[in-house]
Amino acid sequence: MGLDKILAISGKPGLYELTAQTRGGFVAKSLLDGKKIAVNMRHNVSILSEIAIYTYTEEVPLGEVMQKIKEKEDGGEAISHKSSKNELEAYFSEILPDYDEDRVYASDMKKIVQWYNILIENGITDFSKAEKEDKNKDAKNDEEE
Repeated sequence: MGLDKILAISGKPGLYELTAQTRGGFVAKSLLDGKKIAVNMRHNVSILSEIAIYTYTEEVPLGEVMQKIKEKEDGGEAISHKSSKNELEAYFSEILPDYDEDRVYASDMKKIVQWYNILIENGITDFSKAEKEDKNKDAKNDEEE
């Protein structure tokens, strides 16, 4: 499963897996406790594959950042999201050296590290899936031309 089925819902802790659509929204399963919840259109929902991190030159997709954390940690868990602001900033500097310090806050770093650890705990380790699909589409388009 790629990041395109994983959701962050404002006001709700952790991450959720999109399981089904309903008339007024969708059903999501918590990756923390496995409980299912109904989510309507009033909730502010972010799909992880759509999130990007600011750098001084471009916006880096969250999947790429997670892949860099995975490579640094050899597929294991990252530091705790409860680490100090200085520890988080130092860790993030190792992963993404040119992140925009004015637009990426400590709270963003905490979320990213926490989300990464939740995904690893749930066996979701393929963060590059969306990129592979895009490359496959590009290759098909090149073949058709």
